[in-house]
Amino acid sequence: MDWTYFFHEDILLFIFRLFFALILSGLIGFEREVKNHSAGFRTHILVGVGACLMMLLSLYGFEEFIDEYDQVRFDPARIPSYVISGIGFLGAGTIIVNGMTIRGLTTAASIWTVAGIGLVVGAGMYDVATVTTILVLLSLVFLNKVEKEKFNGNRKNVFHFTIDKDLQINIVLAVFDRFGLHVRKFDIVALDSEKKKIVIELDKHQDFDRTALLEQLIDIEGVQQFGHRS
Repeated sequence: MDWTYFFHEDILLFIFRLFFALILSGLIGFEREVKNHSAGFRTHILVGVGACLMMLLSLYGFEEFIDEYDQVRFDPARIPSYVISGIGFLGAGTIIVNGMTIRGLTTAASIWTVAGIGLVVGAGMYDVATVTTILVLLSLVFLNKVEKEKFNGNRKNVFHFTIDKDLQINIVLAVFDRFGLHVRKFDIVALDSEKKKIVIELDKHQDFDRTALLEQLIDIEGVQQFGHRS
């Protein structure tokens, strides 16, 4: 039996590149998984290995066809270009917009980067892929700590409530007025025929008694659920 009919002559190279893409994308995915983000270990591995597969297809999948026809033009960047543009849809699925709060942007960016890592591994650029992985991990791990330590004072005070639809917003805003707080902006979202959600963002660097404020908000008739993020 002629095994070359089933296996490419460079099959060991293909296996190595796929496995290398799995390791690098898995490292980034593991960091996302530890922090309990929507796209974690398996998602990043699938994206990285899938992108590597597409790059291998682009580089080696049409050799026989090209050898048969001398006039055929070969563009190995054609399939990867579709991968880079198409991966945006997967990344967009990890972005969650909740009122004025947006989550998942970093995970979406990491998915897009992992796709690029898979492509360059498929092209045999192991050094670039390794350096990129290290830089991404440094950004995700260490810069996240620096951001929390250095910029924690600049974080916004955001309150979000689920309230009865008939409750007047002025009643809620009056509580913030009594504490002398300046509301930067607020957003209203209708949940259903009975409830709506409001998100209130305060200006930065305002000192107030959070416990007392929350107690007064709880006492408002019609406030069903609330939360606070600083």
